[in-house]
Amino acid sequence: MAKISPLVVIPPVMFAALAGLFAAGMMRDNPDELRSTFIGRTAPALPEAAVQGTAQLRDADLRDGAVTIVNFWASWCPPCRAEHPTLLDLQAQGYRVAGINFRDQPEQAAAYLADYEDPFFATGFDPRGRVAIDWGVTAPPETFIVDGEGTVLFRYVGPLVGSDYEQRFLPELAKAVE
Repeated sequence: MAKISPLVVIPPVMFAALAGLFAAGMMRDNPDELRSTFIGRTAPALPEAAVQGTAQLRDADLRDGAVTIVNFWASWCPPCRAEHPTLLDLQAQGYRVAGINFRDQPEQAAAYLADYEDPFFATGFDPRGRVAIDWGVTAPPETFIVDGEGTVLFRYVGPLVGSDYEQRFLPELAKAVE
């Protein structure tokens, strides 16, 4: 009887395992959604500084009984510029929108809000992105819906524009304010 070398068996077994992982990933409910470990948990800490010329976002702001939209943005981020009119519209509709600027220069962040109108009732400034890491933010823009007790209800990755925004974010926001 001929002996089979392990080197012949290992590649097909590894291929089958990898194919199984890919197939399982494609069968998820929403393969494009990045799940947040903070959904249902208390919101992480906020930056200790604000964007120059704006009100400081404080922990108490997330626990005062009102739903808050927390948007992570940067002045150098083109998708953030694309979603800016949506943030202004949400503010005009009476939603509480807070902004956390990260990995930015203080002067550029302040100038951006002065030039394009400030949609935020309060801001945080996170120049090194440490707070963004604590929130699980991978890249701007990312937006969270936080209930009045400071619990993260929903995470939206990407700019708040288009049909994905209308079909995923707005229904979650409506549920949060009910």
